[in-house]
Amino acid sequence: MLTNNYLTNLLTCGTDEAGRGCLAGPVVATAVILPDNFSNKILNDSKQMTQKNRLLLRDIILKEAVSYGIAEVSPEKIDEINILNASILGMHLSIAQLIPQPGFIMVDGNRFKPYQDIEHECFIRGDAKYLNIAAASVLAKTYRDELMEKLHKDFPVYHWAQNKGYPTQAHRDAIRKYGVTPHHRKSFRLLPEQLVFDF
Repeated sequence: MLTNNYLTNLLTCGTDEAGRGCLAGPVVATAVILPDNFSNKILNDSKQMTQKNRLLLRDIILKEAVSYGIAEVSPEKIDEINILNASILGMHLSIAQLIPQPGFIMVDGNRFKPYQDIEHECFIRGDAKYLNIAAASVLAKTYRDELMEKLHKDFPVYHWAQNKGYPTQAHRDAIRKYGVTPHHRKSFRLLPEQLVFDF
């Protein structure tokens, strides 16, 4: 069972990202402050949940959260500063939206850069341990999935409605056949073999 806050004496937010390993689309980061008394039996790491439950939980989180922030970092920015820095930038941007600002930041993963003067701690698989990180995970994944489904309408040959930009066989086959789009991350190894794209 997931627990609420790591610390109970500080206003605490959880932060997470979605889309870090994708070949296309932005990375989306979110931050969430939950009420101290928040509990939910089905909230978990978003990757371990069904889409139906993720959407159900998203509505609950948006309604009941003390505050939340959602930020996108574009493929262009990812190519400029690399995916790790882009993920952390997205977390910072999402935390900046929180009102009130937290006194402590709980980060999913093992890498983070200090945000202002707020203390933080990283938790490997934190989205499977703490409700506020799990909530951020759900918001990030549902927001990004819907964004990729919209982009799919303009670029259907890449099957983003199904693969959400991840490196599936169908996605890579489409890159081989049709080349890349403005939404692809040019700094990523888009195909296993070494090909040179004319960007």
